[in-house]
Amino acid sequence: MDSRRLAYLQAMGVVAWQPRSGAVAESEALPAAPEAAEPVSEAPLCMDWEALRQTACACRGCVLHETRTSVVFGVGSPDAALMLIGEAPGADEDRQGEPFVGAAGRLLNAMLKAIGLSRDEVYIANMLKCRPPGNRDPRPEEVAACGAYLERQVQLVNPKLVVALGRVAAQHLLESDASLGRLRGELHEFGAQRIPFLATYHPAYLLRKPTDKRKSWEDLKRIREVLAR
Repeated sequence: MDSRRLAYLQAMGVVAWQPRSGAVAESEALPAAPEAAEPVSEAPLCMDWEALRQTACACRGCVLHETRTSVVFGVGSPDAALMLIGEAPGADEDRQGEPFVGAAGRLLNAMLKAIGLSRDEVYIANMLKCRPPGNRDPRPEEVAACGAYLERQVQLVNPKLVVALGRVAAQHLLESDASLGRLRGELHEFGAQRIPFLATYHPAYLLRKPTDKRKSWEDLKRIREVLAR
């Protein structure tokens, strides 16, 4: 840049950029790029319970690791006949690090008790191990990042029956866009192991719409029937 033009720009208060040789000064360096999520690994499919839990708790496979308080791994009997799968942790779960707590958890406990089961006798998990901000629906890349963890949990538990709690979990796990009303009541098969699979309402939904508890009771009776076979 010639000296005359530079003088005009300086008089106007404009800072002119000029190339300089050598390394760029630290203060002039470009801001660091946002930290990228780590690639999804299939290694969890070979892990035992403890290794799986430790790996999940350190997971940075999607952006949800940036906003989580806790990793919500799963809880219950590791060899349960019944495995319950929801969509993702909520605010209470994120704080406590356990799936289905708070009002929805209390209702789930009551639902299990109605068919002669306790929380300790089943295994409870979510598709996602971290809470999506604002409890929004899981994104495909988030489901994919957690997929190996859930798949290995199912393998390790090896339940007689898997039950999806809520529309989002049912649709993702069955890879279907059918409504929950159409998925309920029918006995499906899940995964390579072809485990019997049922779908029912999420307890949080039943708290918002208690009139559907009658339909939920029909689902619970079907769960009891399948487990008794």
